[in-house]
Amino acid sequence: MKILVGENIKVSLTSIRSHLLRTVLTILIIAFGIMALVGILTAIDSLKYSINSNFTRMGANTFTIRNREMKIMMGNDSKAKMYEPITFQEAVKFKNDFDYPAYTSISTFATHTATLKFKSEKTNPNIGVIGADENYLVTSGSELTKGRNFTLQEVISGANVAIIGPDLITNLFKNNEVPDEQQISIGPGKYRVIGVLKAKGSSMGFSGDKNCIVPLINVRQYFSRPNASYTISVMPKDPKLLESAIDEATGAFRVVRKIPIGNDNNFEVAKSDNLAQMLVANISYVTLAATIIGLITLLGAAIGLMNIMLVSVTERTREIGIRKAMGATRKIIKNQFLMEAIVICQLGGFLGILLGIPIGNIISFFIGGSFIIPWLWVISGLVLCFMVGLVSGIYPAMKAAKLDPIESLRYE
Repeated sequence: MKILVGENIKVSLTSIRSHLLRTVLTILIIAFGIMALVGILTAIDSLKYSINSNFTRMGANTFTIRNREMKIMMGNDSKAKMYEPITFQEAVKFKNDFDYPAYTSISTFATHTATLKFKSEKTNPNIGVIGADENYLVTSGSELTKGRNFTLQEVISGANVAIIGPDLITNLFKNNEVPDEQQISIGPGKYRVIGVLKAKGSSMGFSGDKNCIVPLINVRQYFSRPNASYTISVMPKDPKLLESAIDEATGAFRVVRKIPIGNDNNFEVAKSDNLAQMLVANISYVTLAATIIGLITLLGAAIGLMNIMLVSVTERTREIGIRKAMGATRKIIKNQFLMEAIVICQLGGFLGILLGIPIGNIISFFIGGSFIIPWLWVISGLVLCFMVGLVSGIYPAMKAAKLDPIESLRYE
């Protein structure tokens, strides 16, 4: 059996070399179909991995209580629900009353358009300023590379101190100054830098490395705005207690907001990975569209391959007659032409995969993904090529097998 398969492959390669131009064109059509499929799906898988890893770093095993529904707008989706703002008093009462083995923090966005200055250097007016308490670094999954966290006294007094993101070091301290204890300006106020955050990188164009964190009370004093809403973040000390902590926190905050029994919550509780899951779910539509595009391309390649195989059968009619005269059975002839179609498809598949993986990773690099080799799509691509070869080659192979040996020998 192995000898027969090897012989069929050898004959297939000989036939491919003798009709090189049209075979190469067919291989390229198949390769482009597989390249598009593997390339796009590689980029998508890389992006999914990047999204999950980035959101995990943003605070694993954490959930937040906020006044708006977490939702990604796609097409004609309905708008995300908005509830009454969570007031500072409600957030503080929850933090004081929530008796559970967990870290609880309160934060709010002061502005997304701040300009930071140090001496003659300044940033673009696109810096996010976050007001936070002493537990914010823990619940947000942030780490410090230099300096220290806020003290409880600094949070309570609203001290003019700041923890800055790593990107701001490049923008402000261009002469290699040590940022610790340096005085910077945030808007009209002067702040002392006490810490530098560890870089988290960006995903889908968004980065937290440009943010600046100041004490919560300081934001209330100098960045106050009407109807400001606060976010409560909770991280259980034992990750296994996450679901239990969510239930306890939901009940406790219902009490804080005085929601009658039987009424729906007027706030949103979201786990740290909810947004990642929603992004991945929406990306699945892109995956489906890419798969359909790739399959349509392969359908065109299959039709082209079938046409080439039919032409090959006609051109090799005399050869078929000689083989049958020498004792080749219908099954042997059929397997020979079937093998030829499969070999052509596999060559196209290998070429498409070799092109698709680097192209997909180049795309993922520009959109903030990471390098991966999608073994699932590689194997799926090869299986798909095998199926295309089988479907495209079955009819020409059967036609070749049914040829009359006497008529074939007389064919010119």
